[in-house]
Amino acid sequence: MRAFIAIELSESIHNYLSQVQVHLKYSGADVKWVAKDNIHLTLKFLGEVSEEKIEVIKSILDGITSKTRPFEITVKDIGAFPKIEYPRVIWAGLDKGSDESKVLAEKTDNALSSIGFEKETRPFTAHITIGRVRSSKNKDALKDKMHSVDDKLLSGATQSVSSVILFKSTLTPSGSIYTKLHESRFTG
Repeated sequence: MRAFIAIELSESIHNYLSQVQVHLKYSGADVKWVAKDNIHLTLKFLGEVSEEKIEVIKSILDGITSKTRPFEITVKDIGAFPKIEYPRVIWAGLDKGSDESKVLAEKTDNALSSIGFEKETRPFTAHITIGRVRSSKNKDALKDKMHSVDDKLLSGATQSVSSVILFKSTLTPSGSIYTKLHESRFTG
């Protein structure tokens, strides 16, 4: 099964980011927008994983979160990878909680490398994917819309983080379906 580890976002952050998506859609750009309920902060994409390995992953996550304290995240900024002039992935960044998310992602990456998962080659950047650009149609209009996202649109996009989730990802013609396999709560 395909799986990944992520921080689940609150309904209020989903709502804020959905408003940002609506704003950006006015550009007329060719973007596949992430479904509102599927928006999350990925810590580690695992790819195809066997049932046996899932149990080991759950145990590793529980070990990491037993030494982790809850923290707050605040969504700030809209950007794109590789860069805003040539967007492929549209994301929302973190202000508060960025460092804590990075530490959590690095601990997860290191721990999972001990059971055969390849370590990430690029440094972790805390971001929330909200869309994937499919073509260059209206690219400049999209860039202008991204620059025009008002800070007020994201003000209040804050939540407390107290767990990480191991998700199963099922690909369907109408989009991905994410199913929670395990939640590891912070008890540090």
